[in-house]
Amino acid sequence: MRVLIVDDERPARDKLRRMLEQEAGVAAIDEARDGVEALEKVASFAPDAIFLDVQMPEVSGLEVAASLPQPAPLVVFATAFDEYAVPAFDANAIDYLLKPFDAARLQRAMQRLRERLASRAAQAQPAPGGLAAHGLPLQQLLVSERGGTRVVAVADIQWLETADNYVALHTPQGAPLLRQTLTDLLESLGSQFLRCHRRAAVRLSLVDKIDQEGQLVLHNGTLVPLGRNFKAAILEALAHRQSR
Repeated sequence: MRVLIVDDERPARDKLRRMLEQEAGVAAIDEARDGVEALEKVASFAPDAIFLDVQMPEVSGLEVAASLPQPAPLVVFATAFDEYAVPAFDANAIDYLLKPFDAARLQRAMQRLRERLASRAAQAQPAPGGLAAHGLPLQQLLVSERGGTRVVAVADIQWLETADNYVALHTPQGAPLLRQTLTDLLESLGSQFLRCHRRAAVRLSLVDKIDQEGQLVLHNGTLVPLGRNFKAAILEALAHRQSR
């Protein structure tokens, strides 16, 4: 099992690392100091499980859990605050460890992780598009910007556009740039967005019509490019939407 520890306090990370090193089956351990670094480590370290603090600067643990890309690691919250237990389990957390916890309590959490990972391996089926592997819908994206991190609600995104090594998330509040490929992002967002151009994708529910210039027109009048190779799929999806 590959485990990522996410906590803004170094002593807490060190203590949990020492405890995890005593657990059977833990093959590798990595650490992150905040939510932004945690998401970067999820991509590079590919953990099976995350031990996640709740209260951290800029980006909370709950926001990290809601922003995990597919396939997502299993989440165990480890925090000194008991008031976050309900939203943590609403986010499909495997367990909720209240600091300070002892080795016996950690062992129970590890057993739950082992059982869930074994069940996932036995099923050997990918999660549905747009769902994290433990069932959590991708609700928001964290965008690193100069001076901080912006939380972008997926529900606010109208369309997506590639920009070099980034994707512009077009929302009513602007178009922040997320460092990710459009293909990978669409896999995480699922069927609510549909590719309409080699450099763009659109939220299908917002499409009003195709204009005389061959562009998609959203309900608010926004124009989105429509590529010739994607037109048939868009027309089919719109027809299916209207037939419901």
